[in-house]
Amino acid sequence: MITSIAHTTIYVLNQDSALDFYKNKLGFEVGDDMKVEGDFRWLTVHPKSNPQLQLVLAEPKEGPMFTKESAEKIRSLIEEGAFGAGVFETDDCQKTYQELEGKGVEFIQPPTEQLYGIEAMALDNSGNWFSLVERVNT
Repeated sequence: MITSIAHTTIYVLNQDSALDFYKNKLGFEVGDDMKVEGDFRWLTVHPKSNPQLQLVLAEPKEGPMFTKESAEKIRSLIEEGAFGAGVFETDDCQKTYQELEGKGVEFIQPPTEQLYGIEAMALDNSGNWFSLVERVNT
């Protein structure tokens, strides 16, 4: 029986730049950072409070998972901002928004009241959007 998800992938344009963003702007910690085979790099980060959830920062490249053409298509979609990195929860959306904005994180929506809580939307440095949500009990 499946009990949880351990890893999920965020496709990025450059792993070094993405690592800098997720570590130094969002405050995530590095889980794994290793060369596996050839130039394949297994790079994961996680929220400090949740090391069980590893985000794989993967560069789409020609190799065992992608043809050259499919890797180029995925890179093009990343550049268009077609992918979402997910929903990150916070205890205080306004405070986290101000902290991240002060670190240079680009927001496409400031904290806004929604049915489920307060949500801000931002972009990582590859163009992936993500939500920052403070759940409010209704």
